[in-house]
Amino acid sequence: MLKLYYAPGTCAMAAHIALEEAGADYEGIALDFSKKQQQSPEFLAINGKARVPVLVSDAGALTETPAILAFIAQTYPDAGLATLDIPFEFARIQAFNNYLSSTVHVAHAHKLRGHRWADEPSSLEDMNKKVPENMSALMQMIEDTMFEGPWVMGESYSICDPYLYTIARWLKSDRVDVASFPKIQDHMARVEARPAVKAILAHH
Repeated sequence: MLKLYYAPGTCAMAAHIALEEAGADYEGIALDFSKKQQQSPEFLAINGKARVPVLVSDAGALTETPAILAFIAQTYPDAGLATLDIPFEFARIQAFNNYLSSTVHVAHAHKLRGHRWADEPSSLEDMNKKVPENMSALMQMIEDTMFEGPWVMGESYSICDPYLYTIARWLKSDRVDVASFPKIQDHMARVEARPAVKAILAHH
């Protein structure tokens, strides 16, 4: 059985949804960040990065959301969560998810994780102030040039959709009005209507 280590409200929600969509046999193990459980010796032995998500399989532990989502899509091909038989199309999915991971998530992290890049209080404050502008610009890029509709990659729901949904849920706390992005706002509503997502929302 797969084991997914997650914390409510984090990017691990994307993998959690994907596992549910795939009908995978898995166990979800919630970590309480307020109690610093991600820094416990037991968890660090699984993932020295002290971050979630972590997906543990018989082959070993996987970290990083794009890698985990690709693994789920490939492990459960009948779920149709990615176009696996056309290398270019699968690469496009990977490109979108890596953009969310390497660019959008990092812009969001400047709000509460500024200590990763700076120490001066004035620098941290400035990074925090910049978050709404940066997140708005990145969401506009997705809205205008990346989102094909009705799902991220077009007609078929894929591993891109729970990931975009997960990050879009952060916009309110980033002081960004999701209504400014009609395609993304509509996408959130349609993702939330899916039975698998409704089941996972109870844990996040």
